[in-house]
Amino acid sequence: MIPVPFPTAARADTSLAGDTLTVRVGGDWRITEKHPDWAQQLDGRQPRQVVLAGPELGAWDSSLALFIRCVQLWAGRTGATLVLEQLPAGAVRLAASLAREPLAPAAQPRGLPNLPTAVGTETVRLWRETKDFSQLVGECVFSMGRFFKGQAHFRWRDCFAEMQQCGAMALPIVGLISFLVGVTLAYTGSLVVRQYGGDIWIADMVGLAVVREMGPMMAAIVLAGRTGAAFAATLGNMKANEEIDALSTLGVSPIDFLVMPRIVALFCMMPFLALYADGMGILGGMAIAAAPPLNIPANLYWAEMQTIVDLSDITTGIIKAAAFGLLIGLAGCWRGLQADRSAAGVGQAATAAVVTGILLIIVADSLFAVAFDILGW
Repeated sequence: MIPVPFPTAARADTSLAGDTLTVRVGGDWRITEKHPDWAQQLDGRQPRQVVLAGPELGAWDSSLALFIRCVQLWAGRTGATLVLEQLPAGAVRLAASLAREPLAPAAQPRGLPNLPTAVGTETVRLWRETKDFSQLVGECVFSMGRFFKGQAHFRWRDCFAEMQQCGAMALPIVGLISFLVGVTLAYTGSLVVRQYGGDIWIADMVGLAVVREMGPMMAAIVLAGRTGAAFAATLGNMKANEEIDALSTLGVSPIDFLVMPRIVALFCMMPFLALYADGMGILGGMAIAAAPPLNIPANLYWAEMQTIVDLSDITTGIIKAAAFGLLIGLAGCWRGLQADRSAAGVGQAATAAVVTGILLIIVADSLFAVAFDILGW
């Protein structure tokens, strides 16, 4: 049996002759064992030339390549000449591959950010986000054109499944929140109207606020947190698993196959959810009005509410709800397609989808308020 040589410790012997520093490495270089450090070998000296040789080198791994890379970095910073002699070709190639990897950026000192820089950075980021969102909207418009021509890879089965998830499955949480919003509005409004002896006016206030604003708004916010995040997580996970790339490779448009069924489902179901939220909100206000100290009968509450709420108010809420559903679907799919290919990226995409969806809902509601005021609705 051939005896196995006992491993020897890694070493580096240095000698200085004039402006030339000679470093002779030897022994077994293992990343798991202690090995020489370049800063210790340099010992504050500033030679003009370094000769790195390995005539007595035994086994080696990436620790030797890291040592060579440290010497190369030092030589590059100081302008010294580096000569490599009798070193394994594999270690030199590995050090060269390390040189091609980007170095980690230096940690920025903590403190107050530079205001002009921060404003400029956020402006560029906002412009980039706007362009990406506009590109998605344009691709969805082209997808609609392909759908009407019969050329889109659109499956109604997927759309109906999404309708069930974002419609029927969302009824309990939408109904509960809308009912509680109606209760809150009735309690808050009663504090004002009772001072003037107009208890019955609580029906007008709750009915108008719920039908025009709170019903579509609360349904949209619930769907932004429930369905928008689910869209982003699903598409982000598919992107991480390269399923979207596979669809593109097969010639199937991800916009037609994945995005449009979800957007159409939300666009179609949001008006129905808004009507359901209107009914639950009015029911919540009616329950509070029937209780002491208001003691307003349900039939009187309903009759008074009909004097202020008409078809134009209901139409306004439905238009808002449809627009909100479109924006939630776009925001969720957009963030999902933007997600990084990692588990952390999927979570960040879901969070960003909720924030973006709620922001778009608030902005759109403000624009609707101005537009409807101009139109006299």
